[in-house]
Amino acid sequence: MDVTGGNGQPQPDENHPADHPPAPPTPNPEHDPDHASERDQGHPDEPGPDSTGHEHRSLAHAGIARTDPPPERPKEPGGGILMGRPFGVPVYVAPSWFLVAALITWVFGGQLDRVLPELGALRYLVSLFFAVAFYASVLVHELAHTIAALRFKLPVRRIQLQFFGGVSEIEKEAETPGREFVLAFVGPLLSLVLAGLFYLALKPVEPGTVPGVLLAGLMISNLIVAIFNLLPGLPLDGGRMLRAVVWKITGRPMTGTVAAAWVGRALAVSVLIGLPLLNQSGTLGGDRDVSGMDTVTDALLAAILAAIIWTGAGNSLRMARLREHLPDLRARTLTRRAVPVQSDTPLSEGLRRANAAGARALVVVDADGTPLSLVREAAIVGIPEHRRPWVPVSELAQDLTDGMRVSAELSGEELLDTLRATPATEYLVVENTGEIYGVLSAADVERAFVKAMARPS
Repeated sequence: MDVTGGNGQPQPDENHPADHPPAPPTPNPEHDPDHASERDQGHPDEPGPDSTGHEHRSLAHAGIARTDPPPERPKEPGGGILMGRPFGVPVYVAPSWFLVAALITWVFGGQLDRVLPELGALRYLVSLFFAVAFYASVLVHELAHTIAALRFKLPVRRIQLQFFGGVSEIEKEAETPGREFVLAFVGPLLSLVLAGLFYLALKPVEPGTVPGVLLAGLMISNLIVAIFNLLPGLPLDGGRMLRAVVWKITGRPMTGTVAAAWVGRALAVSVLIGLPLLNQSGTLGGDRDVSGMDTVTDALLAAILAAIIWTGAGNSLRMARLREHLPDLRARTLTRRAVPVQSDTPLSEGLRRANAAGARALVVVDADGTPLSLVREAAIVGIPEHRRPWVPVSELAQDLTDGMRVSAELSGEELLDTLRATPATEYLVVENTGEIYGVLSAADVERAFVKAMARPS
């Protein structure tokens, strides 16, 4: 997240399994009457872990299938009010923007009252125009990141204008430190260019007029945005530039992220302590009388900025660890064994075949063996055992779509992107030849993701 107007840093996706997926509890057969009756019927013992290290329990005994429905996939957030789609990228204004716009209007209006007292109440209309123009400058800053990302063939999910600036949500990381540096630098560069343009536009304008005050305010604000974003700490653009430099020197992007994130945390502490002191000394705003309310306001602003920078640095570390561990997620190792069954096969018979084969999934096929649908684990939960001989598996199956067919060779970010493109609870995993390899559960991917993230870097 950018604090004052630009950051092309990759953002976590809300549909990503990192959103604290639940780990369903394993039922205890000793306290489950359904399990007890199955034991009385002489079901085979559950096989042990397979060669991939995954426990092969019977389908009827699976924790998700017996007790818990798969976790709901989070909905895509709107991101606020959609303002347009420049270069095909949606631009949203978050609700928090209206709060900061009101704050800017009030503060800038007070300054106008001292410079142009003859405006009267119109000063707030001028101040509102300034707030909108300032955020238009922030949007230009973000569009610089977006254009650079698109130039490097990096997908941009959206641009969002929010409380302390804006953010460009770039979904993938730059492939080289050079591209990372350019991607980060173009935002502050455009803010510096805007500050220069407003300075040139200010030259022929008479001082002490409304245009003069507006142009001076936009020049100074863009200059502050550029300088602040060039500070060498994540999540600011300067932090990403530092990360690129360390990455280039060490050859390791993770080392660059760690260095820039800790510099960002040090910067957060400096802002928390230093900003109120600078304001009280008049360094940032000239000589002024400091009241108790001014002191409280300065401290509150510093605390908010410091918290945003500290949190952004921590998020950068987590995102780096996420990308470091993504290769551990492989469709082939996470896939459950599956047995093919005809559509009219009774559920009890399907479960018997699955248990005998040590499988945990059922795939409905036609007479030629072509997969048609997947039996949903959640649907098995609602079928009492005494009814299973009379329920065909086709009644519990979900038809396969193209997006639900996943290659066994997928792994890492490519696997997650494929699953996000077609939300479902189960996916058919196939070999390159089209042969059925098994069934991949979204819940299994989520749990594996959590385990990977828990391991130290």
